[in-house]
Amino acid sequence: MKGELQGGKENYHPVAILPSTTTLSSAPKEEGFIDLSFPRLQFQDGQELQGLQKRAEKYPCASPRWLWGSKVTLEVYNPDYMKVILGRSDPKRHDSSRFLAPWIGYGLLLLNGQRWFQHRRMLTPAFHYDILKPYMRLMADSVHVMLDKWEDLIRQNSYLEIFEHVSLMTLDTIMKCAFSYQGSQQADRISQSYIQAIQDLSNLFFSRVRNAFHQNDIIYKLTPEGRWNHRACQLAHQHTDRVIKLRKAQLQEEGELEKVRSKRHLDFLDILLFARMEDGSSLSDKDLRAEVDTFMFEGHDTTASGISWILYALATHPEHQQMCRQEIQILLGDGASITWDHLDKMPYTTMCIKEALRLYPPVPGIGRELSKPISFPDGRSLPKGMKVSTLVHQFCRSTWEVRNSHIPG
Repeated sequence: MKGELQGGKENYHPVAILPSTTTLSSAPKEEGFIDLSFPRLQFQDGQELQGLQKRAEKYPCASPRWLWGSKVTLEVYNPDYMKVILGRSDPKRHDSSRFLAPWIGYGLLLLNGQRWFQHRRMLTPAFHYDILKPYMRLMADSVHVMLDKWEDLIRQNSYLEIFEHVSLMTLDTIMKCAFSYQGSQQADRISQSYIQAIQDLSNLFFSRVRNAFHQNDIIYKLTPEGRWNHRACQLAHQHTDRVIKLRKAQLQEEGELEKVRSKRHLDFLDILLFARMEDGSSLSDKDLRAEVDTFMFEGHDTTASGISWILYALATHPEHQQMCRQEIQILLGDGASITWDHLDKMPYTTMCIKEALRLYPPVPGIGRELSKPISFPDGRSLPKGMKVSTLVHQFCRSTWEVRNSHIPG
């Protein structure tokens, strides 16, 4: 597609934090423990990330985050601290992640311990290079469909909402590559409804985490937001159930079953359908849908977020955008489609992609609940049971000298 991406003012979704300037007088003060008795964070609408950056400049390793009452999380962004935390096998935080369970179930994202290892080992073959390489053609086809739609909208001088279109493209891609789906999702009204449901569920999750009155499941179900969340979950589950049912029906056909069995590597959904656990049993319907719901969401939404921010970074830096365009035009000419072998021949474009992901990581943090005390390289420590979040977004901005500028290379 010809033309130039143009960017506007940088905006962030507002996050409401209960305002308070009190401190936690009962925070652990023993020698060597991290002192949690900081003033509580106060944010105005749309200013959360800017507030966190100021916080990190004042406290360069970590700082506590209060939501209400005595609910505190230590937010970590120092690389040495993060290395210690991520090098352990502490369980994922249950306090907020449990809100995702009605939506995506207990798949890889929410599982812990031995069940996580079993599912991870089972699904690893789906991401082998030999199975990813042939997907390049399918990915390129999905991108071409999206670009054709953009061309039509541009000719009509119509409004173009990038994230919506990119989400449909990544959903189209994941359906073809991981779920053996034939056809296009990008003009499908049902797929558009699914995309909207996913966006609603994401927004409702972040809203619920920050609302003290919505922590109780019974109370939340009685609220308008709780009922909205339930309807969106139903719509998302209808989509994944339809995908599973369709593939099961296809596998009942003798020719299709033999074709799948002759493959050296199976795709994601076929691995789940043919899977056998260590005790010889197949996945339950509940576990199967949990993995499909998880991967359907993570496989398209996180990718769409990353791509959208990359396009935003290029739109706000036209000089880098032009250099990427020239590099790709030299490599592909006017009509060639990208292949696997092209990927390591675009050094400048690759640098721009990585720089955009540094500034705007699609997954901004990783939460853990300490199963035992932890000590950091500087001698400070935290007790068992403490909740910690590694802030990927802040780490990526605080580690570089020129932290907030898009400078590839």
